[in-house]
Amino acid sequence: MSRLTRRSLLLASPGLGVAAVAAGCASKPAPAGPAPFLVDLDRDPDRVIDLWPNGAPGGENTALNQHFVHRDNAFGLKDRAVHEVTHPTLSLFRSPSPNGSVMLIIPGGGYSWVVVEKEGFEGARYFNTFGYDVYVMSYRLPHQGWSGGPDTPLQDAQRAVRVIRSRAAEEGHRPDRLIVAGFSAGGHVAGSLCQRFDAPVYPAADAADALSARPDLGALIYPVASMDPAHAHPGSRRNLIGETPDSAVQRKYDLTTAPSPDGPPLFLLHTLDDEAVPVENTLMLAAACRAAGVDAVTHTFRSGGHGFGLRGIDGTPVAVWPKLLMDWAREYEAQESSTG
Repeated sequence: MSRLTRRSLLLASPGLGVAAVAAGCASKPAPAGPAPFLVDLDRDPDRVIDLWPNGAPGGENTALNQHFVHRDNAFGLKDRAVHEVTHPTLSLFRSPSPNGSVMLIIPGGGYSWVVVEKEGFEGARYFNTFGYDVYVMSYRLPHQGWSGGPDTPLQDAQRAVRVIRSRAAEEGHRPDRLIVAGFSAGGHVAGSLCQRFDAPVYPAADAADALSARPDLGALIYPVASMDPAHAHPGSRRNLIGETPDSAVQRKYDLTTAPSPDGPPLFLLHTLDDEAVPVENTLMLAAACRAAGVDAVTHTFRSGGHGFGLRGIDGTPVAVWPKLLMDWAREYEAQESSTG
C-alpha cells in the first residue's frame, strides 16, 4: 500500500470533524492546565493484584531488576515508568458510583517500559467518574528474555481479562461489560488481545484461565498497529519482533493484516500530526476491520500529536475524545441491555 498523503487523509477520514479541521488551521493552542480531566491526582489504587501469584511464565532465563523511573513533564505532575517488568500487576481504582461496567487500561511505552500515571492512573481516576471500576495493567516486555517472546505482553493481557472476570462477583462487576483501552504500544497489546483473545499463548495457571479473555469492547488510542517498516513505530517494532523479522512473523504481529471477525467492536482514535506513530496505523487498521466485518468507529483529528492521554487537552479539539469513547461504550451497553 502506498503511503497516504496528508491531503488524502483529510478528505478520507470520516471521524474528522469541522471543528477539528478549523482548529488545526490555526496555531496550535498552548497546553492547558490539568483540570477538568485530571481528577483526584493524589488517590492511590484501592488494590494491587498480582497477575501471576506463582510467578509469570517463561522467566527462567531472565535477569531483570524491576524499577521505576521518574520523568519530568511540562505540568509538574507525577510521571513514572516501570522498567524491566518482572511482576505484572492490576491496579484497581474503584468508582464511587459503580454501574457494573469495568475497564482495563493498558498504558504505552514503546515496548521499552510501561507508563504508570500518564496513560494509566490518570485515566482510571477520570473514568471512575462515569461509573467504571478501572484496572490498570503493567505488563512484561517482549525483548527481555521471556520465553514467550513477542507473545509475552499478550500472555499478561489475556490473563488480566480472565483475572478480572474471576473477580466479578467479589467486586460487583458485570463480566459481560468489560472494555479494554490501550494507548500507543499499549494499543498494540489491546489490539492483539481483541484479535487473538483465544490464542493458546500460556499454560493454564488456575481456574481463572478457563474463562474467556475476549473483551466486550476495545478502544485503541493512537495505537501501534502496523509492523510494516513504512508505517511502524520503529522502537515498538524492534522491541516486539526484532530488526529483521521474517515475513511470517511480521504479518502475525501486524494488527492490520488479518483482524479476527470474532473480535469485539473497536473505537479507534488518532491525530494526523502524530510524528511518533503515523496515523496510517489507525487508518489501515480501520480498513482491515471493515474488510473483516469488525465493527470499528474511527476518529481522526488534525492536530494533537502523540501521547497526550488526558494531559493538556482541555480547550483543544482532542478534548472530546473521552466523551466520544463514553458515548460509544454506552451505546453498546444500551443495545446489550435491550437485547438481554
